[in-house]
Amino acid sequence: MDTTEALQFLRSKGIYEQAKELSPAFRKIFSSCLQAKDEKILIIGDTGKEDRLLAPLLSGAYYLAAHDLRHDAKLILQQPKEKGEEAEPHVNEAINTLREGNIIITNFSERLGSMESVGKSFRKFCAKAKHRFISSPGLASIPKSLLSEALEPFHVDYRMLQMTHEKILRQLSEGSQLRVTSDAGTDITFSIDGQQGMASDGKYHEPGSGGNLPPGEVYIAPKGKEVNGTIVVDGSSRTKDGTTLVSTPIRIEVASGFIESIEGGREAKALQETLEWAAKRSKYPNTVRRLSGFGIGLNPKAKVIGAGIIDQKALGTAHVGIGSNYWFGGNVYAIIHLDQVFRNPTVSVDGKKIEF
Repeated sequence: MDTTEALQFLRSKGIYEQAKELSPAFRKIFSSCLQAKDEKILIIGDTGKEDRLLAPLLSGAYYLAAHDLRHDAKLILQQPKEKGEEAEPHVNEAINTLREGNIIITNFSERLGSMESVGKSFRKFCAKAKHRFISSPGLASIPKSLLSEALEPFHVDYRMLQMTHEKILRQLSEGSQLRVTSDAGTDITFSIDGQQGMASDGKYHEPGSGGNLPPGEVYIAPKGKEVNGTIVVDGSSRTKDGTTLVSTPIRIEVASGFIESIEGGREAKALQETLEWAAKRSKYPNTVRRLSGFGIGLNPKAKVIGAGIIDQKALGTAHVGIGSNYWFGGNVYAIIHLDQVFRNPTVSVDGKKIEF
């Protein structure tokens, strides 16, 4: 769907007026996050799933905000894409005909879909083309009943949040040893010597920069396999079937960077089954059991609601990643990346507690 047809779709689903009401709040994203000037702005979304229409709603709100600010914006929608499916031809064409140094905003129920010209990493594609970008994937996990909780984390004081990110990012990047504990039983150590942290802070001003919105996380890949200890997941768990809230905590034992055991209730069983499923489909089965990343949630308006893109940003949480980490400073290539969120962490770098 091109812009005209996409706007008609929003009207047919009864969400055009809602997108219009949201658009004034999204205007500041173009200034605070992107410092948009005279670039072309390509907004790509999809048509959502059943009553889960956050992807087209956000896409419409961005477009109407851009239009009100007199930016040169284009809105296109495609059908939702699952892992392994290809993006639709008109999406492929729109991305490939966008000249160097513009802006791409994506909002998807699950994912963009594969494109040979983009390759395996949309982030690397944008960096090479000097596009600034914002991405919000996995939105189909958010039901209509949680719409306000999903939208609230977008509306933060970006300047103050970015300052917090910078402070914690510096502590992680200058540290050697990371220890994380929690009252629920987490006690794990990571070597981070020589590793550089990354921030999803909404500050995407430089050519080729970008990341997720809503903002609110600092994350880092451990040094090799130097990860040992216990993680107790009591927030939310990502599996091959999506993200779910955890009712019975998941206890994960890690030695030399590999998951040795997973214990708990149905959520633990689902995670274990996902790792077995991934191992059977992987050229290198062991990579799916690597504990490959650690992140801290910093957004004061985010809550754990059972949607990964929101949960891992919530202030007062931390999360670990299982599987791939090649795109944020690691060397693990796997067919999965599964974030596991836990509450009330105490995080120390080289023995000094991080305040956040």
